[in-house]
Formats: sequence, C-alpha cells, structure tokens
Amino acid sequence: MSKFKKKKEGGLPPISTASLPDIVFMLLFFFMVATVIKEDNLLIENKLPSADQIEKLDKKRPISYIYAGKPSSRFQDIYGTETRIQLNDKFARPSDIKAFIASERANLREDQLNKLIIALKVDVDANMGLIGDIKQELRKENALKINYTTRKGDAVSN
Repeated sequence: MSKFKKKKEGGLPPISTASLPDIVFMLLFFFMVATVIKEDNLLIENKLPSADQIEKLDKKRPISYIYAGKPSSRFQDIYGTETRIQLNDKFARPSDIKAFIASERANLREDQLNKLIIALKVDVDANMGLIGDIKQELRKENALKINYTTRKGDAVSN
C-alpha cells in the first residue's frame, strides 16, 4: 500500500518572470527615444557666412566636420584670439588633419570610403590663410570632396 504524505509548507512561491521581457523591451524603447546623439562641443566662435543659393547634403553620405574660427571667450585667455582649427572636441594644427582624415576613414565601410565629404564650418571673420592650409592638407590626403557650410541669407551682407 502507498502512503499518503502531507504536503509541506514550501515557503514563498517562485517569482513569475512572464512579464520580464515586456519590461526589458519597454526600458530599451524608452532609452532609444530619450537618448540624444552627441554633437560636437564648439570651442570656437562660429558665425557662418550667408549664401543665397544653397543645397542640403544627403544624410546618407558620410560627413566629417572641420571647424575654424576664433576661440570662444572662455578659451581666449589660453589660446589667444587668432583663428584656430577644431577637430572633434579639441583644438588642432593643420598638420593634425592627416590623422583626423585617417581616423574618419577607418570608421567607414569600404564602399563608403570614396564618398566621404569634408564639411568646413568656417567663421565669417576667419583667416583665409589658415583655410588655405586646411585645403592643402586635405589635398595631400586625397580628401577632395569639400563642402563649405553656410546659412541661408543674402550673400552681399557678408
């Protein structure tokens, strides 16, 4: 004959994990929507020149930005008031452009390498000698697709 055993009091029941995937996906969706993609922190004054015939660049193409202008007021006591170059989030010299282009190309897929556009965001009062040096360095690196970023307005008012 079989014996009947009493069920022991087992303590706490196990935690249900049925809703766990819902919670994880809800958090993932929240962070995807709430996250802002970081833009460059400008260390320079950058008042773009005006132009009346402008075109918007295609977002699908890879674009790298080179900023040029006088250091902003909080950096003028350190770097002076002469026109400077900013690559990513730091000041640079024209000779640093070679390494910048190499790192930008390293981040691209092979089919995108020849489509890289260098966008120059140059202040209205920037020294054109420095801009010429930037263009020379870009030629040496065979980065020949250059775009000058402007704002819409009357070109005569520059």
